[in-house]
Amino acid sequence: MNPMPSKQPDLTRQKLLEAAFAEIHRQGFQSASLTQILADTGLTKGALYHHFPDKKALGLAVVEEVIRPMLAAMMFEPLRETRRPIAAMQSLLKAKAAETDPWVVTLGCPLNNLMQEMSPIDETFRRVLNQLFKEWVEVVKHGIVRGQASGEVRKNIDAAETAFFIVSALEGCIGMSKNTQSMEAYRGCLKQLSRFLETLKEKK
Repeated sequence: MNPMPSKQPDLTRQKLLEAAFAEIHRQGFQSASLTQILADTGLTKGALYHHFPDKKALGLAVVEEVIRPMLAAMMFEPLRETRRPIAAMQSLLKAKAAETDPWVVTLGCPLNNLMQEMSPIDETFRRVLNQLFKEWVEVVKHGIVRGQASGEVRKNIDAAETAFFIVSALEGCIGMSKNTQSMEAYRGCLKQLSRFLETLKEKK
């Protein structure tokens, strides 16, 4: 019987992506150190360049293969099919406010960090990051539209504009809380966003 084919190359790529994500989240893309990423993984430069021709390719892969799935699991999936988007978003905000790990305050949102750092200086990064942001807004928009159809959400609101505001407000809560390094400010901001969501509900 032939042995199962080795999955080692895939595991090596995943190790590099996870270490690169952590390094970029801590230091930002421009200050991220390939030497540190290799030290964290115990891999060689040859292994790195076998999978990624340069640092930029590695950074873009982190966006698509680490940040996108993370965002999808946390933000997209709870809204993907629901007909009660306000309840789903309020539940999500409540769960985030209850988190005890302060990494979101100390390090910020990895997507927003990269948007702020790289969008003004690199068009490829800007397009990739903007596409992910737009996808997030679209998921919220379609959730609002389903909520309007189900009677949870008021029909007189603009779904696209409201979705853009909600996503921007959440990112703003995280960004400003990172600046203040305050969990109290973060939780207070999430509470106010939840109160705004309440105003979108159709009155019974």
